[in-house]
Amino acid sequence: MLFIDKNTKISREEIQREAQENGLFLYIDKDKDWTSHDVVAKLRPILKMKKIGHSGTLDPLATGLLIIAVGRGATKQISKLQAKSKKYIATMKIGATTKTDDAEGEEENICNISHIKVEDIENVFSNMIGEIAQIPPMYSAKKIKGQKLYQLARKNIEIELEPSYVTLYENIITSINLPYISFEVHCSKGTYIRAIARDIGRQLGVGGYLTKLRRTSIEEHSIDNAITLEELQQKLKENESI
Repeated sequence: MLFIDKNTKISREEIQREAQENGLFLYIDKDKDWTSHDVVAKLRPILKMKKIGHSGTLDPLATGLLIIAVGRGATKQISKLQAKSKKYIATMKIGATTKTDDAEGEEENICNISHIKVEDIENVFSNMIGEIAQIPPMYSAKKIKGQKLYQLARKNIEIELEPSYVTLYENIITSINLPYISFEVHCSKGTYIRAIARDIGRQLGVGGYLTKLRRTSIEEHSIDNAITLEELQQKLKENESI
């Protein structure tokens, strides 16, 4: 299966032909404030193709690697990519919470964090490793009895959620500049980085939420090879003019 990255020289016609015959994948660097569905919707007129899907949702707040499947042969293999482990770089803020567990929601429960020490933060991170039980954020696309959680949350419907078991292979602090903490995570399928930030804040006793998130890899697939939609459009335009 062909993977198209920022170094691939290819025309729109070649993409269409390959997609129809075998299917192919695009390494896309998703912009902030776009949903994964937005990326798919924007690609359809660019590539002039309808059979397009993505390999794993990124929240609007997040940027980074989104692998796009183009053509029936590729979309059939999406589940294999979704099952792969992923790496992220993230920043969280402690001393407040939000309903969405990220910066899209308004701050609530603001409190003093002057008593929090670096050692306290390091201890919480060191304990949040390996297999953990994680409650998904209410504002998420996870489905319960056919309904997405965010649809229930918007109606102020609260339900008791069962934890999912996920694995954190790495959860490393990269910098502490309170109230902000930056960290890197290597995790299994189904992990919510927003929930990690929320739970770290809870364990510190002051609350916390995610402020930045970037997906850097999906196992062997790296953001280093990804292309933005703007760059892709320019690449296709240049190749058509040759």
